[in-house]
Amino acid sequence: MLIAYWIIAGILAVVYLLVGGTKIIRSRAQLDESGMHWVRGANPAVVKLVGLIEILGAAGLILPPLLSKAVVLAPLAAIGLVLVQAVAIGVHMQMKDAKSLPLNIALLLLAFAAAWIGVLTLPF
Repeated sequence: MLIAYWIIAGILAVVYLLVGGTKIIRSRAQLDESGMHWVRGANPAVVKLVGLIEILGAAGLILPPLLSKAVVLAPLAAIGLVLVQAVAIGVHMQMKDAKSLPLNIALLLLAFAAAWIGVLTLPF
C-alpha cells in the first residue's frame, strides 16, 4: 500500500505543481485563453492564492514522508486538495462547465485515496 501512496501522491504532485505554477505565473487573460474560463470573474489575487494552495498541497504530499518529518502533514495536504477539488467542482457546476468535471472528480478521488492510504500506511 505504501507504493500505491507514492504513485498517487506523485501523480497529484506533478499535476498540482504544473497547474498551480501556471496560475501563479500567467495572467488571467492567458489562463482564460488556455481554457481556465473560471478566472474571468475571479479576483486576480484569488487566482494566485489558488495556485499557491495547489503548490503547497503538492509539496505537502511529498516532502513530509520523503524527509520523515511531520509525516502527518501528508494526509492533511491530501485532505486539503480534496477540499480544493470540491470547491472547483462547485465553481464549474455553477458556470455550467461540464467539460472540466471529469478531471476535477478524478483529482478529488485521487486526493481522497492519497489521504486514506496515507493514514493507513505512512509511519506517524
